[in-house]
Amino acid sequence: MSTFTVVLLPAAEEEASEAFRWYFERSALAADAFREELTGAIDSLAKKPGMWPPDDDSIRRLVLRHFPFTVFYEVAGKTVTVFAVAHQRRRPGYWQDR
Repeated sequence: MSTFTVVLLPAAEEEASEAFRWYFERSALAADAFREELTGAIDSLAKKPGMWPPDDDSIRRLVLRHFPFTVFYEVAGKTVTVFAVAHQRRRPGYWQDR
């Protein structure tokens, strides 16, 4: 099985950190669960990034199961670029304006 290199853009890293901090302020258990699910999702991109279909702009979406976040990413060659770890109640496509 070939693996891909996963790169999180700085804005996506910041979104993940902000979400973790938000959950941590409310519950350390929730924060740990969020981190675990997000880490597992990102690890899955290194193994099978093609599991989720691309849209017309070649952007793919991995929806977290237990938290209201979507990971937006693109596959180019052997590299997976994560553009956003977006809360699902935020303005759609906001991250494309960066």
